[in-house]
Amino acid sequence: MPPAATRPDGSTLFIAFELGNTEWKLAMTISLEHAPLVRAMPARALPTLTAELARAKAHFGLPPSAPVESCYEAGRDGFWLHRYLGSRGVANRIVDSSSIEVNRRRRRTKTDRLDACKLVTMLLRAAAGERKVWSVVNVPTPGAEDRRQIHRELLFARRDRGRHTNRIKGLLAAHGVPLLRIRELPTHLVQARLWDGTPLPPLLCARLEREWETVGTYTRRIRALKQARRAVLAASDDPAIAQVRQLTRLRGVGLDSAWLYVMEFFAWRQFRNRRQVGGLAGLTDAHYQSGDLQHELGISKAGNRWVRALAIQTAWAWLRFQPHSQLARWYQRKFGTGNSRLRKIGIVALARKLLIAFWRYLDQGIIPEGAVLRA
Repeated sequence: MPPAATRPDGSTLFIAFELGNTEWKLAMTISLEHAPLVRAMPARALPTLTAELARAKAHFGLPPSAPVESCYEAGRDGFWLHRYLGSRGVANRIVDSSSIEVNRRRRRTKTDRLDACKLVTMLLRAAAGERKVWSVVNVPTPGAEDRRQIHRELLFARRDRGRHTNRIKGLLAAHGVPLLRIRELPTHLVQARLWDGTPLPPLLCARLEREWETVGTYTRRIRALKQARRAVLAASDDPAIAQVRQLTRLRGVGLDSAWLYVMEFFAWRQFRNRRQVGGLAGLTDAHYQSGDLQHELGISKAGNRWVRALAIQTAWAWLRFQPHSQLARWYQRKFGTGNSRLRKIGIVALARKLLIAFWRYLDQGIIPEGAVLRA
């Protein structure tokens, strides 16, 4: 939850960070009437940050014990700075970058200094009580953040292995010797012949062998990650793991899906209603209306991309494994007889409804109507 608002009455120091890899820009002020004091400092130099805060308080005539509020954009620096500032008594907000308003001119000026000044102005507006000035990121606990490592590493390992297997198939196809099954590559390199009956060029074979070794490395890594995940699932008494077990009881939801849903979505986020569930997954509709001009822009795609993609895959699987459930019957009644475009639109709607049903199942124990549980 964002920190409680402090009215910008001149007794609080407001600071905005523009975080770079080598340098940070700090914009500090006490009210909209005072021009921001902009300072540059080396990135991640925490003693320098403490000195700059003390210097800014002296500059604006504040006592050393004056409260401080800060903000920065969500990005590669993650949540460590937020936790550090909290430990020093600073009320910090992490802001969703896509929610920050920008100049709509065709060529807009953008520098770190301007970004920091813009952020501190918006921080003042938020502290003054403006509710929709931006979207604040919900910061996970260190434990919840750490639980996301296994499935994210597994996702990236599978993606990288797929890139190498596709490269192998592409290299062979470019020489007219396509490969049907990747596991047959060692035999294929010996037996394959070019169009004139000659064997594959030696340098190409050497490259393909190195690519195959990389594929094997990723395969062993994926197996080790799956084994570690099974060990955690069998032995842990963590409430998040209990949610994974609960979700896998639904037919059509596998371990990969349940793990990602819980660790990215349901374990640590406090949803208050179904609109928040759909909005965080980016599955809510977006409209454009100006005067008599109106457009439907499709789904917003403003939420967690992994959960959104998985929800659509789960929706297709739900039709296969839960055909007699109320949601599957709803889809077949509204979209089942339509063309392929209409069915794809309907599957996105089903994905949103399924996410809401999963949330109610985990939060309140309400089994989706007509759904079948595994033994």
